[in-house]
Amino acid sequence: MSDKKRIQSVDILRGVTIMAMILVNTPGDWNHVYSPLLHAEWHGLTPTDLIFPYFLFIVGISIYFAYKHKTNSATTLKKITIRSLKLIGLGLFLNLFLPYIPFIVDLDSARLPGVLQRIGIVFFVTAILYLNCNWRLLLGISVVILIGYWLFLGYAPLPNGMEPTFNRAPNNWANYIDLKILGNHMWQPDYDPEGIVSTLPAIVSCISGVLIGKLLDRDKPLKVLLITALLLLVCGYLFSAVFPINKALWSSSFVLVTSGWGALILAIIYYFKDVKQYQFGELARAVGVNAITVYFLSSFISKCMYLIKIDDTHNLHSWIFQTFFIDSFLGLKLSSLLYALGVVLFYLLLARWMSIRKIFIKV
Repeated sequence: MSDKKRIQSVDILRGVTIMAMILVNTPGDWNHVYSPLLHAEWHGLTPTDLIFPYFLFIVGISIYFAYKHKTNSATTLKKITIRSLKLIGLGLFLNLFLPYIPFIVDLDSARLPGVLQRIGIVFFVTAILYLNCNWRLLLGISVVILIGYWLFLGYAPLPNGMEPTFNRAPNNWANYIDLKILGNHMWQPDYDPEGIVSTLPAIVSCISGVLIGKLLDRDKPLKVLLITALLLLVCGYLFSAVFPINKALWSSSFVLVTSGWGALILAIIYYFKDVKQYQFGELARAVGVNAITVYFLSSFISKCMYLIKIDDTHNLHSWIFQTFFIDSFLGLKLSSLLYALGVVLFYLLLARWMSIRKIFIKV
């Protein structure tokens, strides 16, 4: 898609999503964070829970526009595979790297899943499906996955004879399978929010973006986009009565509700930016066109700051926070938020600098 035809609202939403990721991932003190900036403990939905599915939703939109004129050829498949492997490789690097000798974590307990790994897998599967399926078949596949996932997690008997549950427990199918396969390579001893099983419905989050991309590609898409958003939200909240909204499980209701909110917010930005041509969002758009680069750098630098020791009681992160952001006039939660906002501002300026100098790093 040429720059003249590029839908600017998609880049803005992508940029806002990355900034929100950085905001919630880098508080000054994890013990002092405002509740909307934290994930739900298990069932439920907070603003923070919307961020990752939004990104997969936007990946789907990008897939639609990037591959709508591509053929299902060996060359296209090779490019998709290479990009997927790059994303997975970057994610594994973040998990394994240490900023000091021996520069790698203990492989016996290293976490294998992660955000970039999930993006890479979901991108690969969704792009292949898009090249081989029309929109009706994609919709059908999505419905089968969402209903099948609900029935499997909620009703399939476990090998040990225990009743299946949606709760955080050993008899939750997603946790059970992840633990059997990943063992101690998970984020928590009993589950991983980017685990193997929950990646399947995450693919539907991306497919929903592909289908929304198709709607955006028609003349005057705003009305149908708003109707679609409303339908997704209604279906999602109704579905939550039998399959709770849950990010850790990436429940079917979670997919529908987050895709609905994503479509609604995109419709609002689209109206003001692409229809009314109001001039706003350039900083967010600068982040959006270098989204993976900014996210990777923020994750890499943040990890290093936590692991580099200043003294016996402080790492680089805590030293900066306590030295420059804590004040008796401010509460700890506000100080923690100001630190996170400072980090976001740094990456906004970095992205803007890259944009001005036409530096666009494609992964």
